[in-house]
Amino acid sequence: MPLDPHKLVSDYDSLLQKSADPINVQNLQEIGEKMAEIEDQVEISRKIIALEKELIETQTIVEAGGDFTMVELAKNEIKALNQKLHTLTESLNTVVSAKDNWLDTRPAIIEFRPGAGGEEAKIWMDNLKRMYMRFAELVTLKYQLLDENTLLFTGKPNDPNLPQGPYGLFKWESGIHRVQRIPATESQGRIHTSTASIAVLPKVDPSKVVVRDEDLEWQFFRAGGHGGQNVNKVSTAVRLIHRPSGLVVVSSQERYQERNREIALDLLRSQLWEQEESERLSKISQTRRKLELTIILKTALPTTAPVSLPTT
Repeated sequence: MPLDPHKLVSDYDSLLQKSADPINVQNLQEIGEKMAEIEDQVEISRKIIALEKELIETQTIVEAGGDFTMVELAKNEIKALNQKLHTLTESLNTVVSAKDNWLDTRPAIIEFRPGAGGEEAKIWMDNLKRMYMRFAELVTLKYQLLDENTLLFTGKPNDPNLPQGPYGLFKWESGIHRVQRIPATESQGRIHTSTASIAVLPKVDPSKVVVRDEDLEWQFFRAGGHGGQNVNKVSTAVRLIHRPSGLVVVSSQERYQERNREIALDLLRSQLWEQEESERLSKISQTRRKLELTIILKTALPTTAPVSLPTT
């Protein structure tokens, strides 16, 4: 389906209006993420729309006839505008494809955390984790346990109607998931509310997030779990500290230290990518608020008629 620049701009403007409405304060992060996702596309779309308008105006000169020189100039201008329009349309398609290819088709790292609700919240988190694992099996995705509460999803869904990559499939699942139910341990039949949080990150290509060796501090320790006695005799578990950001990641599920190092680096890159995206969205939000404040102030300023002072 061809991209519609008018719809892209309309969708962006609609999101901008929603972000300024106090009623949507709970959804600001989600709205900001959606705006950031199409920001580059919208910038090109606005140029396409402006060119289309200019093309129509120039075409009117040709259709009106009149001065031969003016008509010929207008015809040449139409050729140039059509060429620019074609170039911009190709650029729009390239931007969309590049964004989709590097993000939506990437493997997804999903972190599960229990929220409010005590022991029942932990049970709910485990239920959620199993739900995602079973869903992955249904659509033929592969998954791997990176730690007790983190899963890595890879592969491609077997349904062509689904996004063709784990991150594209799960990216909107981030947030708080709530359930209201009667726990099996509840003897009086009371309904309990439990929450669990889900964070979905793409497994970022090393070329997209640069991590310098001198910024890393590696710590190694022994870990229990699957893998036989090797994990109890050798320091196979890894703790990785990124000094500039203060981020800390741990990997201890694998039997060999080298594999845990690889997993820790993958987790760190994904978290650094998320941090950079959050900062970018924050800057967009601040710029938008400054613009809105400027408009409000200009609108509110009173207009005073000039006063002629008497001359002496």
